[in-house]
Amino acid sequence: MNKHDTLLPIGTEAQIEYLDGDYRIIKQGTYVRCAVTAMPVPLDDLRYWSVKRQEAYFGPEAVMQRMNQLKQM
Repeated sequence: MNKHDTLLPIGTEAQIEYLDGDYRIIKQGTYVRCAVTAMPVPLDDLRYWSVKRQEAYFGPEAVMQRMNQLKQM
């Protein structure tokens, strides 16, 4: 197990305010949960989020899955 293994969260879940091109940590932690897959995303690896929905995504596939879900609503 190393820092790139994302199946098991190490540490605590952070609370984040997602901003344009950045984020602000509200509650310290080491990871956030993907809004689509519920997989933990280490803060060091966090690259995808929605400012409008204030949610994080594991990767581009999760972003596309969320977009498709929203289109069906």
